[in-house]
Amino acid sequence: MEDNVRLIEPTADYRSEYLEMTTEWRTAGEKLIPWVLRFDSSNFHTMLQELDRLKHDSHLEEGKVNCSTFWLVKQDRTMLGAVNIRHRLNASLLEIGGHIGYGIRPSARRQGYATALLHLALREARILGIDKVLITCDKDNIGSARTIINNGGTLDSEYIVNGVEIQRYWIQNEWNECC
Repeated sequence: MEDNVRLIEPTADYRSEYLEMTTEWRTAGEKLIPWVLRFDSSNFHTMLQELDRLKHDSHLEEGKVNCSTFWLVKQDRTMLGAVNIRHRLNASLLEIGGHIGYGIRPSARRQGYATALLHLALREARILGIDKVLITCDKDNIGSARTIINNGGTLDSEYIVNGVEIQRYWIQNEWNECC
């Protein structure tokens, strides 16, 4: 699977592929995940600048942490999904959100792309020095839970946030070529 997909950093070169993916998500009536996909893309250059600011700015707004965003693309340039890696956790992210948020566009689900995306994201997290990765998902999101478990996730706890059951998984991030 991974030999035909890769993570790329956001770039204007993939503007049309990005807009096609996010349009598909919106047309399906689904919430775009990770949260950075919800940025206003009408001025694509400004959106890219904001993603870069979130990655590098050492003086972010209260409650925000530095994060890196990557897009999952196939060799034919089809954009399949996105991942956002928080460089550290604050109190809020420790409760819900964790280090990594990811999503796969509706038409590409149930094909193994989420597992590949998370596997590649764990490599990027390791490069950032994140040895123990927290990932959360809604309890009823069985696909996401399987993806996390397939990448070495161990269920730590379950609790309710705003009426939604949340699961917290930890992954000891010893990235390897296994998956």
